[in-house]
Amino acid sequence: MKKIFIILPLFLSGFLFSQKKPQKKPVKKATTAKFNYHDEFKKISDEVMGNGTAYENLGELTKGIGPRFSATPGYAKATEWAEKKLKEAGAQNIWKQDVKVPVWIRGKESLQIKTGNGDWKNIRMLSFGNSEGTGGKDLTAEIILINDITELNALTSLQLKDKIVFVNMPLDPKVISTVDSYLATAKSRLLSASVIGKRGAKGLIIRSLTTASDDTPHAKMIYYEPDDKVRIPAVTIGVKSADELEKLLKKQKVTAKLNMSAELKGEAVNQNIIGEIPGNKDAKVIVLGAQLDSWDFAEGAHDDGSGVVQCIEVLRALKALGFTNNHTIRVVLYANSENGGQGREMYASYVKKKDEKHIFALGTDSGGYSPRGFSLDMPSQRRRQIFEWKNYFLPYGIYDFDQTYAIQDISPLKKMDIPLAEIVVDTQRYFDYHHSVEDTFDKVNKRELLLGATAMTQLIFMIDKNW
Repeated sequence: MKKIFIILPLFLSGFLFSQKKPQKKPVKKATTAKFNYHDEFKKISDEVMGNGTAYENLGELTKGIGPRFSATPGYAKATEWAEKKLKEAGAQNIWKQDVKVPVWIRGKESLQIKTGNGDWKNIRMLSFGNSEGTGGKDLTAEIILINDITELNALTSLQLKDKIVFVNMPLDPKVISTVDSYLATAKSRLLSASVIGKRGAKGLIIRSLTTASDDTPHAKMIYYEPDDKVRIPAVTIGVKSADELEKLLKKQKVTAKLNMSAELKGEAVNQNIIGEIPGNKDAKVIVLGAQLDSWDFAEGAHDDGSGVVQCIEVLRALKALGFTNNHTIRVVLYANSENGGQGREMYASYVKKKDEKHIFALGTDSGGYSPRGFSLDMPSQRRRQIFEWKNYFLPYGIYDFDQTYAIQDISPLKKMDIPLAEIVVDTQRYFDYHHSVEDTFDKVNKRELLLGATAMTQLIFMIDKNW
């Protein structure tokens, strides 16, 4: 009893004391909105697949404007169209960025061949972009076939002097990735006018870099070395003509008559077109990029009209869904991708000069085909983060996150350590039409185009909410 008597007052006094001391209210931790990402992905998919305008916009761009080569009226019309479409999509800030571009005029061009005393036969051809011409005069010379660097190195300068070199190098059909096959072939020194010219040749003819089996020529860009004393003309021909020419050359002497009035006429100013939705949390930038220009003879539906309208669709869909973006979401439509790449360099210089914080860049330039995934050119920590989202993408056919290249117009941003990604699509038919007159609106499937826009919008949503 005595012990209880002593403890009880102590207990009561402690209780009374504690009642007099004010209680601290627990501090509320800042909360962030939680998302059911499966539901959000479904909302995005429903909006794009049900209400998307990308296909109709592509029709306007390709059929209404048509070819939009650098320094041409077609490109000027395309910039006006792009500004209008970005505004309709909900972009709040839209501006032009001046870019100096080469003025290259294709002009008239022709290629004829003959054997012995036979008649001249016309061959369908295209000059390399930015190639020197023949001054509008006939360049007549014997054709020599070279399909291997070893063969080239084995020939003397005397044997090559004043010849037109023909290279019949097909894309390797055993390489399942057509992009890998294309890049491997395109990097061959045999396709370099500078390499061939320095050995004494007067011209270069190559087999078009295509997976098609027709006779449509596909354009290619030329790169002369600064120390080239003579810049030789270069052309591409279709697959059927290339194979027929090789057969002839293995039997007899073949002479070519090449006439090109192509020439460079200084520079002009084109514009990158930029539109954005400002961030609600900060000014960090998530950028989507596609090229606005096409070749001078092409509608450029897959390359890269599809990418242009998909980027615009991302903005439209996010605005339509009432999406509150944390960071600035920006679309850049690049000038001069086909024959120079000045647009991409200008934008990268702008970012560096302004010291803008870019947290992510997504490029699209592989056509409006069914999407398969995203190639991730970024630090492993960021890659792992995107890997964790794979299950959200799987219901939409997006499964490939293993590739690590980003070679399109966003690539100069890599120098600033900006994480890059590129949409991966099924490219098995892409090089059938790439850089040719066959790259037309009717080759694009509406559903595939919108599926690509859906995947892009879903990825941008995830980056904005988690980075």
